[in-house]
Amino acid sequence: MQDHERTAWVDIAKGVSIILVVGMYAAYNTGEHTGQVGFLHYVIGFATPFRMPEFFLISGLFLSRVIDRAWLRYADRRVVHYLYFYALWAFIIIALKVGVYGASPAAMSRAIALALVEPYGVLWFIYLLALFGAIAKLCRQFRVPHWLVLSAAAFLQMAVVSSSSYVIQQFAAYFVFYYVGYAFAPFVFRLAGWAQANRRPAAIGLAAWALANGLLVYSPGFEVLPTHTEMGYAALPPLHLALAIAGALAICVFAALVCQSRAVEWLRWLGEHSLVVYVAFTIPMSLFRGLAMWSGLIMQTGPLSAAVLVVSIATPVALFWTVNQLGVGLFLFERPGWARIAGDRIRAISELPGAGRARHKCVP
Repeated sequence: MQDHERTAWVDIAKGVSIILVVGMYAAYNTGEHTGQVGFLHYVIGFATPFRMPEFFLISGLFLSRVIDRAWLRYADRRVVHYLYFYALWAFIIIALKVGVYGASPAAMSRAIALALVEPYGVLWFIYLLALFGAIAKLCRQFRVPHWLVLSAAAFLQMAVVSSSSYVIQQFAAYFVFYYVGYAFAPFVFRLAGWAQANRRPAAIGLAAWALANGLLVYSPGFEVLPTHTEMGYAALPPLHLALAIAGALAICVFAALVCQSRAVEWLRWLGEHSLVVYVAFTIPMSLFRGLAMWSGLIMQTGPLSAAVLVVSIATPVALFWTVNQLGVGLFLFERPGWARIAGDRIRAISELPGAGRARHKCVP
């Protein structure tokens, strides 16, 4: 598999992930206000086992390329990079939602202070990327064997840790997938290469996985509710872990199969800029959903959820394009030199691990 194909399928997998993640918030946010479920709820329900695990697994794929760098250089790329965008967008969202819309400067100050120790809203993913990067580096520095880290991480995931600290709770739930991406990156790339060389068996395998995943999610005990999905047998801890990894790998295989098609170029671009969407989608999501319901434009939960999903993705993309065209507000999506530990090259927000490159090209 050539380098541009390796990078293309990774971006496509991230594109699928960001659609599923935003789709989850669109469906459940809409359901919370309508009190009903729509067709998007069932799509998102199917993806429940692997939706976020896939995002974290992809994020760990290129870790081996940078993990042996000196601490300052590594921290700049894998810790400070994410903390900059977390802090910036947490301030923006809190200021708009609490300070302006809520008209409470005091509450805004408290929310900003709390966001320093507990990740704010949907930005928890970026917060944890920085934390996971630091912990993986420590494990490497102290030569903790992969099997031990994976065993401990898998135990935490299956234990379904409940804590008053959202950081602890989400760390326990997702660190194993980030580390699987790091430790098994060669296998994941070989699997993608095999899929491209054996398209029919790979497609059959995908169909079998989709059937098994659907049956286990929508098995006895499942319930699709306006604000969340209760899975059936898929909720059992060991099975949940297995389905999460299987689903993440399935998305990688799917991405590898379709990456040579020009029809998915938009999906590749979206994946390359997935963090652009992730940091900025919540504000247009809430505004559009509220406006649509207030005006009576769209009232049915299914169509409204789908419309909210489209607007929530399109608006950050339009903002990104406008910022780049005007050259104003670049700090929203590019980390300026003053926010770097080492070097003077601006690093774009689109640089998820392994994504900082020219078009279709993967760089260390």
